[in-house]
Amino acid sequence: MEDLKKRKLDETAGNGGSSDSEEHLRSLLEPLAKPHLVELLAKLGSQYPSIAEEIKSIASADPVHRKLFVRGLAWNTTSETLCAAFQVHGEIEEGAVIYDKTTGKSRGYGFITYKNMESTQVALRAPSKMIDGRMAVCNLACEGLTGTSGTPDLAQRKLFIGGLSPDVTSEMLLSFFGRYGDIEEGSVAYDKDTTESRGFGFVTYRTSDAAKRAIDDPQKLLGGRSITVKFADSHGRKTAQPQLPATMVPMGAPMAAGYPQSGYPQTGKAYPSPDPAGYPYPQAAPAYSGATYPSPPAVPMPYAAQPQMIYPQLAVKKDQLGVPPTPPMGMGGYPYYGAKQ
Repeated sequence: MEDLKKRKLDETAGNGGSSDSEEHLRSLLEPLAKPHLVELLAKLGSQYPSIAEEIKSIASADPVHRKLFVRGLAWNTTSETLCAAFQVHGEIEEGAVIYDKTTGKSRGYGFITYKNMESTQVALRAPSKMIDGRMAVCNLACEGLTGTSGTPDLAQRKLFIGGLSPDVTSEMLLSFFGRYGDIEEGSVAYDKDTTESRGFGFVTYRTSDAAKRAIDDPQKLLGGRSITVKFADSHGRKTAQPQLPATMVPMGAPMAAGYPQSGYPQTGKAYPSPDPAGYPYPQAAPAYSGATYPSPPAVPMPYAAQPQMIYPQLAVKKDQLGVPPTPPMGMGGYPYYGAKQ
């Protein structure tokens, strides 16, 4: 028996090592695509509990896969209320509502971090939750602030509800529009300072068909008022007025009574009209004669040189007392200055 074991060890050593070594298995797994690896690990995890526990441990190691972003919270929602709403899906590691540092009021969103990734996946299966009278929505924090609502068909699923009565609450709004389909998110818009209704709200359906049914229904009476329902994208978008190119419109200049008041006259076109009353009609100017005029010389004639005039220099005597002498007067009473000696 010992000889048989020794023979097998020798054969393994002769082949360069065991065929089930970690390096050998890694070289076999590297060329495989991700879907094949996922299927292989899922199959092994279902057969061997130890492998399943290892997969869960690795998946939950990174908090990115366990952290949720929750938006649409009421202004009075606290961190305790938020955690209580999500605690039904599993153990929470951390949860908090984000507050404004200046005003100390809620910013309308928060974060939930579960201890296990499995709890996060369960919470994402029902992302909408009614918390303090408002429909809050959660998504993975790594997906950003929009999450699933950032899908391309959001414009066909989100509705603007206008003309709401101040007595209409978010529960009443969601209950009224829930008859047309499953609602993903919706709430009445409240003033952040006074917490009073602003008279409008928003509802986001899971499908565009439900949103279309809500718009096509002629019965739009809620809270004793006739409400307005339309796509939120069409409400927020401002219609840009097309700018027409500036065109020049001919306008007639004001003329004396009796003259035609039409537009600018066209060259070469006669406009017959009766003579104006009280004004002699201007006579046509005579035509110029066909005589030719001599052209100016190509080079202008130089001017005759003027003789240079020499003015006598006058000596100015200095006063011995230091008083500046009176300058000599010239013609017209203007002082005459001589050259400095």
